[in-house]
Amino acid sequence: MEGKDASNEEKRAAVRAAKMAEESRYSFNRLWNLFEEAKSSNRSIKDDRIRFNLHIAPSLGMKSIPELTIHDIDKLRAKLEKAGKSPQTVKHVLTLVKRILNFALQKGYVDSIPGTLRITMPTVDNKVTENLTPEQVQNLMKALDEEADQTLASLVRLALFTGMRRSALLNLQWEDLDFERGFITLRGTVAKKGKTETIPMNDQARAILTALPQTRSPYVFPGRYDDKPRGNITDMLKRVKEKARLPESFRPLHGLRHSFASWLASSGQVSMYELQKLLTHSSPQMTQRYAHLHDDALKKASGVASALFAAVQKDKENAPAFQEAPKTVETKICIKKHQTKSESA
Repeated sequence: MEGKDASNEEKRAAVRAAKMAEESRYSFNRLWNLFEEAKSSNRSIKDDRIRFNLHIAPSLGMKSIPELTIHDIDKLRAKLEKAGKSPQTVKHVLTLVKRILNFALQKGYVDSIPGTLRITMPTVDNKVTENLTPEQVQNLMKALDEEADQTLASLVRLALFTGMRRSALLNLQWEDLDFERGFITLRGTVAKKGKTETIPMNDQARAILTALPQTRSPYVFPGRYDDKPRGNITDMLKRVKEKARLPESFRPLHGLRHSFASWLASSGQVSMYELQKLLTHSSPQMTQRYAHLHDDALKKASGVASALFAAVQKDKENAPAFQEAPKTVETKICIKKHQTKSESA
């Protein structure tokens, strides 16, 4: 029996070893290639590719899932934080690691995920609202005027004056612009929620767009090839940000979208519903981060009314207790008649 038991145990060990060897063939680099192929239609795949190649591949690319430990994940996280990446960026990278792990499990490339791989996400404050002061906007506009690439400078100006998202700006095409009716179409194929929408073309946006040179490319901001939009604009944004001396934490172009919304909300001239539509938010809750600015504007407006009525009340209190009414023509006639009767008597 003992020999038979030993033989069975050896068989099970051999099966486990073969399975381990099979799973070890699937490195993170190979799993990414399979993941990318399966998810090629996802709108986020371009961003995922950048995150994988830039952050995940150098640290985890050669490792297989059985070899992966929580220490490897912690080292990746520490590397990102040391490089000054925001909590949101760290979260995006770690989320992609989890998605690849789950993909491998669902497709049967591994039998299980090690129980020790409990990836915790950083806390992200999505309520942070970046808002430029008037002085900072002046510095930004000056830096843009001095920029060598005025086409890209116009893209940044358009972001400030319309609040458009980065993807909408880069993928904007000439046929999306209705100069006659004064509207800009935001394509659903590149939109955050996959829905085509329109926003008004205000005077500043119209001036920027009409001044841009129109090439053979269908794109307003064309790339190196006519059939592609402009790609990486990070270097230009960083250069302008430094020249304008904007805060280190400020994120163009996203920060310009926040500034657009904040300035409108604090003006008191735009309702929260109108702001929601201009930002193409899918729900009012997404626009609530600007509600306090709108409330402050309403308080100021209410304060004006309060001051006006207070002035009226003050005038009333300072008025004499008795003031003779001005004599009208009828009053003078009645007085004259009374005096005549008195003299006759």
